[in-house]
Amino acid sequence: MNMDFIEALHELEKGRGISAEILFEAIEAALISAYKKNFGSLQNVRVVIDRLTGEFKVFARKTIVEDVEDSRTQVSLEEAQKLNPSYQLEDIVEYEVTPRDFGRIAAQTAKQVVVQRIREAERGMIYDEYVNREGDIVTGVVQRYEQKNVIVDLGKVEAVLPAQEQIPGEVYQSFERIKTYVVEVKKTTKGPQIMLSRTHPGLIKRLFELEVPEIHDGVVEIKGVSREAGARSKIAVYSRDTNVDPVGACVGPKGTRVQTIVTELKGEKIDIVNFSTDPHEFVANALSPAKVVGVYPRTNEKVAVVVVPDYQLSLAIGKEGQNARLAAKLTGWKIDIKSESQASALNLVSEDTGEGYENFEDYGEYEEYLEYDEFADADKYQDYEEQEYVEDGHSELSEYDEETKDQLSDQEMNDVLDWESEEDLDETINHTEKK
Repeated sequence: MNMDFIEALHELEKGRGISAEILFEAIEAALISAYKKNFGSLQNVRVVIDRLTGEFKVFARKTIVEDVEDSRTQVSLEEAQKLNPSYQLEDIVEYEVTPRDFGRIAAQTAKQVVVQRIREAERGMIYDEYVNREGDIVTGVVQRYEQKNVIVDLGKVEAVLPAQEQIPGEVYQSFERIKTYVVEVKKTTKGPQIMLSRTHPGLIKRLFELEVPEIHDGVVEIKGVSREAGARSKIAVYSRDTNVDPVGACVGPKGTRVQTIVTELKGEKIDIVNFSTDPHEFVANALSPAKVVGVYPRTNEKVAVVVVPDYQLSLAIGKEGQNARLAAKLTGWKIDIKSESQASALNLVSEDTGEGYENFEDYGEYEEYLEYDEFADADKYQDYEEQEYVEDGHSELSEYDEETKDQLSDQEMNDVLDWESEEDLDETINHTEKK
């Protein structure tokens, strides 16, 4: 070794951020192994590299004992005191045993060690960088597919987006830039392995933190997220400042903020609701966009009976129970949704007090509402306040004025969805007027 090699180590320290002292120590350890391997020595040796000149020396280390059993690792007290009278039993004596032709072996070994340590250091730095970003959002470029997994280039390292973490139906084009959520970072023999996700609820939270300054500043807080990736998500938000509307802040001017997130998620619908510590209010908000007449919670079991208008029942439940299922995940309450007519018929809610659920335990929760799939799903409701659009060519209630609706009994109003034409409706109205 020479000064050029020493200077090269210091250049690596500056350029790669690897300490020169760590490299020196690694080379010394490697030279010990090389010495024992090439010279068949079982001695206990130590290699020292001069940090200024690059000169190296090999020392054999022997322990001072009374009776020498192995001359390769032990030395008598008399022999040791010939070198230095201050030596005592159990002290270590070192003898220089540097071979004449050890320079070539040392140079080759040093090269291999330095290259290996550079790789290890770079992997270590990448691991340290990304292990602290678990639970964070990163932007990468789609490189290729490996079977069903997508390989995403994050700049310094490639990450894996597994098939089960991809949004159903989403197709990724080569060189497309996508935002992903870092689920896990593992240290492997081939370097750090980074697992990404596009379906994790945390992705929604991080996207809102990027788009909404009030969330980043801590004025608005996301209290909960429930998600069915690719279809719909619900988030509950809360404002620490009474002058700031949390829902409005997340929606943004003319919906620009939430629309940016929807575009990133390829059209996934997002419901933003107000968080509340009152279960009555929170459960009602979570079922948005459906209107809720009343919420009757059973606190001990965290189960709530929710009563909605008859014409809002399918909207509250959602397609295949999606709206109710997401609301249950968001609030942490099991939700049993009943229409007003159902609640009255089953005597779940008293007409006078609006309270009571005597037969509460006889009815299932939100998972049982797949039977309502025949109704229109929530996505087809463009105006949640005024209109209800019904599948299979049923008539629209909004076509009839309030006076016409008032002429119908409650039971007849419930049957409106079953009429096939306006003539059937007119016939029923004429029958009602004759009464």
